[in-house]
Amino acid sequence: MKRILPILALLSCLMLAGAPTTPDTSAQKKEIAKLEKEISALESRIKENDKQKASELSTLTLVQKKVSARRKLIKENERQIAGLDRDIRSKQQEIDLLSDRLDTMSVYYARLVKGAYRNRDYRLWYLYILTGENLAQSVRRFAYLRNLSARMNEQAEKIRETRAELEEQQAQIREMRAESVQLKKEHEGALNLLRSEEAQSQRIIDNLQRDKKKYQKEIASKRKQVDALNREIARIIEQAMAADKKKGGKQPVDYKLSGEFAANRGILPWPADGIVVERFGKHFHPVYTSIEMPASNGISLATAKNAPVWAVFNGVVRQVIVMPGYKQCVLLQHGGYFTFYCKLGSVNVKAGTQVKTGDLIGTVDTIAGETQLHFQLWEGRTPQNPEAWLRER
Repeated sequence: MKRILPILALLSCLMLAGAPTTPDTSAQKKEIAKLEKEISALESRIKENDKQKASELSTLTLVQKKVSARRKLIKENERQIAGLDRDIRSKQQEIDLLSDRLDTMSVYYARLVKGAYRNRDYRLWYLYILTGENLAQSVRRFAYLRNLSARMNEQAEKIRETRAELEEQQAQIREMRAESVQLKKEHEGALNLLRSEEAQSQRIIDNLQRDKKKYQKEIASKRKQVDALNREIARIIEQAMAADKKKGGKQPVDYKLSGEFAANRGILPWPADGIVVERFGKHFHPVYTSIEMPASNGISLATAKNAPVWAVFNGVVRQVIVMPGYKQCVLLQHGGYFTFYCKLGSVNVKAGTQVKTGDLIGTVDTIAGETQLHFQLWEGRTPQNPEAWLRER
């Protein structure tokens, strides 16, 4: 009995260890892939900026976005490495338990073999059976001897299965350790890239800090363009809403379309494939932090050259205009909602055109070395934060 208890305790520990503890890392891998894609896109935009001789401020925005994405990627890599190291420790515990179990089974098997060898002479078996005190005892002795061989075979099979499982677990831990080594190598490479990108960002900041007056003039010019654009959008929307009210003395706004548009808040498709480099609302200069940049009624997306621009929802083209600093701009109406697409090089629609979700509106132009789509979304006369309406990427 004293010998059996340690074996039972060992088997209990093995059962508690249960199935492999490796967590589902699909969401983590998806986030890493997303960050790697964003970094790759930013690198392409930065190279294009250099090629087009865009402003250093525009390049700084992209570089800082890349630094931020790189830091997030490094953090995800660290989480992945830590999780893998935990799994390796857990796997080693399973291997240790299996090894102990195999040792215990081998000892028991050796005893069976030793007993069978000692009683290998069949005459001794017959004598053992015939010297029973009664028939019942002789039958029990016969059953014991008959099952001895079966137990030996069964124990040998269990040993083979356990040894195979142990070898499989050892192969798995070797793979996990190799993956850990590779991840740590990639992590070190990412840290080196981050240091290089941070140095690049600082060099641009140093250049920008040398001529504050120059950038103050550029910001003042930009503010005039933004104010002019916002006034024009407000005027067009006011004109469109006033025209609707005059028809038949009623307000024939397509409320069904408005409801459908509102129901898609948070899941509207993006108007272009790009990276947000200017967000909605007020913000400050990244270098001269006391200087407030022109407030934005929308967002700007850095895109590839001549990137296609799509309608985010069903609607009608209200107007196509040209604005200083923004080139061609298209205004769509979706019942009581409006979306505005600016900085287009080519336009595929005209006023009065009915569009469906995903229809091509035009392509993004390159202005002053920057290839960006400016996008706004209004609920009636009130500008909205487009990112609150667009689907998560």
